[in-house]
Amino acid sequence: MRVTIRVFFRKKTTEQYPENRDTLQIFDRFRGELVMPHNANNEHKCVACGICQMNCPNGSIKVISETVTDEEGKKKRVLTKYVYDIGSCLYCQLCVRTCPHGAIEFDNKFEHAVFTRDKLVRQLNHEGSTLAKK
Repeated sequence: MRVTIRVFFRKKTTEQYPENRDTLQIFDRFRGELVMPHNANNEHKCVACGICQMNCPNGSIKVISETVTDEEGKKKRVLTKYVYDIGSCLYCQLCVRTCPHGAIEFDNKFEHAVFTRDKLVRQLNHEGSTLAKK
């Protein structure tokens, strides 16, 4: 009975979500959604190597690329689409840890409620984006 009375007078930790969206504290280490950061010039760091796709245990990532020949005659891969399926993601962070260029990271966005699973499939690279110059 002593334990019950002690717990009764403790400060409550229940969050009143969605009323408290403005004051909601989300931890920095929270893995909400995979994103590909772009700079102001709509450039990303992904070189379409496919390492993140190989290390994804569920196949949530699909890197679609094409081979392009540049001015010097060298063949090089260019990212066409980076498709991410939130519905099958385990949030294990293997893709982020193994990316040699730091092209992807997890964001704190956590609201993923939708009525159809098709809306959980997202393209991470922006339309018309290119590889950032070093």
